[in-house]
Amino acid sequence: MTSAEIRQKFLEFFEKRGHAIIPSASLVPENDPTTLFTGSGMQPLVPYLLGTPHPLGKRVANSQKSFRAEDIDEIGDNRHTTFFEMLGNWSFGDYWKQEQLPWFFEFLTDEIGLKPENLYVTVFGGDLETKIPQDDESIKIWEELFNEKKIEAKYVALGSEKEGSEKGMQGGRIFSYDVKKNWWSRAGTPLKMPTGEPGGPDSEVFYDFGSADERGVPRHDEKFGKECHPNCDCGRFLEIGNSVFMEYRKKEDGTFEKLKQRNVDFGGGLERITAAENKDPDIFNISALRGAIDEIQSLFGVTYPKEAKAMRIIADHIRAAVFLINDGVQPGNKERGYLLRRLIRKSVFEVRQHSQSKFNSSVGVLMFRIAQRYLSEYAEFYKDLPEKESVIKDTIVAEAEQFLTTLDSGLKVLERYLIENGKHEITGEQAFILFTTYGFPLELTMERAKVDVDGFKKKFQKHQNLSRTSSTGTFKGGLADHSEKTTRLHTAHHLLLKALQTVLGPEVKQRGSNITSERLRMDFSYGAKMTDGQKKETERIVNEKIAEDLPVIRSEIAKDEAEKLGAEHEFGQKYPDRVSVYSIGPKSATQENPQFEKAFSIEFCGGPHVTHTGQIGKFRISKEEAVGAGVRRIKGVVE
Repeated sequence: MTSAEIRQKFLEFFEKRGHAIIPSASLVPENDPTTLFTGSGMQPLVPYLLGTPHPLGKRVANSQKSFRAEDIDEIGDNRHTTFFEMLGNWSFGDYWKQEQLPWFFEFLTDEIGLKPENLYVTVFGGDLETKIPQDDESIKIWEELFNEKKIEAKYVALGSEKEGSEKGMQGGRIFSYDVKKNWWSRAGTPLKMPTGEPGGPDSEVFYDFGSADERGVPRHDEKFGKECHPNCDCGRFLEIGNSVFMEYRKKEDGTFEKLKQRNVDFGGGLERITAAENKDPDIFNISALRGAIDEIQSLFGVTYPKEAKAMRIIADHIRAAVFLINDGVQPGNKERGYLLRRLIRKSVFEVRQHSQSKFNSSVGVLMFRIAQRYLSEYAEFYKDLPEKESVIKDTIVAEAEQFLTTLDSGLKVLERYLIENGKHEITGEQAFILFTTYGFPLELTMERAKVDVDGFKKKFQKHQNLSRTSSTGTFKGGLADHSEKTTRLHTAHHLLLKALQTVLGPEVKQRGSNITSERLRMDFSYGAKMTDGQKKETERIVNEKIAEDLPVIRSEIAKDEAEKLGAEHEFGQKYPDRVSVYSIGPKSATQENPQFEKAFSIEFCGGPHVTHTGQIGKFRISKEEAVGAGVRRIKGVVE
């Protein structure tokens, strides 16, 4: 099957089981300052997992675009990609393990035809430190499911991944691991989770491609451990789905409490499920990626799988670039822009290293030829892609050709370093300068000189630590923690936007936001610096509405109706047919009769908010500045 066919089967399967199908959120998170990219299907749904009612009910499903920068150094093997689609279904306080595990098993075995004997599962083995017990319920359900297929389902407790590599399979079908492998939250293990973060035990399903390939060559490589087991990285097993039973939330004292509702959060990698259905462990042979691989072979005279690593890097990075540009990211030197730049430049570097044809300034156009394969592959499902084709082309071509110039400059600097050093060696600091200033990948420097790799890594690690520190300051806190102070600032944010429109004009639109427990930050469209008088009047309006103690009311209405009412919403964000809307005022409004036409502010929003504006406190603008052409940034605090 193609990826598109499996995606459609999944959505239809869960729609028949009462799930509303929701659109994919943007790769650039809305109102979530804790992360640069949407890296999982649950990320945009955190408010509903924490108890806010979803406008479409308690059961939803989708295929979510996802990007994980932490996987970028793994690209080149047969199963990792930076961009991927995550098939997901969710229960917000509705069904539980007894429904979720049989449904996913049924989808895999009956809908797309995977042989049950090729499936192995893992469960949460318990954690003494947090006193969260082993998931015996999931073990029992899996035993019953395999027994119904006449397959013996022996349970084996493995513990850690290291213990798994020592103990091996032991004839097992169901395996338990510790919190590092069978616990899921956005922050990782329980100890790493911030206060307020939801998480829970999970149960993963793995597809077994067999202990040997079609030539009889063993798949297990002992460099990954003496014995093979489901979480081994040798390539025999591929994780294809993860059902998270999200019922815990971390408290301020570090202990855990039960959420007010039990949630199911399922994520299954579309590319990986397709590879399993194709019975081929190489993800880059599935339809969605193979077209790009074929184009790379045709354009640059390389062959697959002989030069698989380089070709996989190019195919992966160009696909990720297409979707990032489509969602508004542009190359730059910071944060999202830096990662997009790295993707495009690494692709150009790999082409330069491996191409059998002449490498010249037309490489940007050729890189876009690869991108066109993805535009064609995904246009039917992601209908906004064709509209952005010219932007995607211009961005890829310009960045690729700019990097060619940078490469030539970097080569000259490299030659100068070699002359200065008087030997065929480059210091770690010099390699780091080539990397950061000229975008020179370390591999390219190492091909031309002996490099102090340890020195480079130390410089690079220091650079990463500084970047993380900066990122922590920039993205500290955020709506994800749902603290009282953050909630007050979130509601003040709504008042501020309306006040800015009142003072500066209705053309003012939000272009980004970042809300922590210390302050709010809003980027908005406006072409001039605000005067002291304008800032003072904006403050006055916000505080006036706070003093009026207006009710803050959540309603679920049709998206078209909300748009007709003039409800503000995030620029470029996609929304389902029914949406959650927060209106502020008037005093006479009720849940049954929100009287939108008299409301001071109406916005698409998932919450959380205070119930009355009087709970916010006194608002003060702390800073106003420019961040780009036609975009201003304002910061505010409540006291």
